[in-house]
Amino acid sequence: MNPTTLIVRQHQRLQGRHVLGVFLAFFGAVFLANGAMIYSALSTHTGLVANEPYRKGLAYNQRIGADERQIRLGWSEALAVGRDGRVTLSLAERDGRAVRGLKIEGVLGRPVTNRYDIKLTLAETAPGRYEAQTAAVAEGSWLITLEARPQADAEPIYRFRRRLWLKP
Repeated sequence: MNPTTLIVRQHQRLQGRHVLGVFLAFFGAVFLANGAMIYSALSTHTGLVANEPYRKGLAYNQRIGADERQIRLGWSEALAVGRDGRVTLSLAERDGRAVRGLKIEGVLGRPVTNRYDIKLTLAETAPGRYEAQTAAVAEGSWLITLEARPQADAEPIYRFRRRLWLKP
């Protein structure tokens, strides 16, 4: 046999560096997927629905009583929130008379995060008409929560919570 006619063929065998490469690629993919999941979990909604849910649960009966007292008041409200940041609330008694002299405070924010919360203090600009001015408000879904008190340090006698959609 002529050595030039022989084709020498080396067999490719599984070597340690190949096993190491497959091992590192597999665990790299696992760590990358876990890192993406951890980032997603930490940067999105926390899942927390209420602060101090246990305490709020203990006061649930008092909250039901407060809601019943509010219904007995028979007040009606009209709310307007503009993209320019003007918040207007009109309150009227059952017979149509304006509800005067209240201290109204609340929060305007996004339903899923408190990152964009705007604290509101509404001032009475006309009998039964309360207004606040904030910075311009972006379009989209908002949640407004207001509490009306006869004095600044008293318990709320009227609570108002409404979800809003501000058009672009």
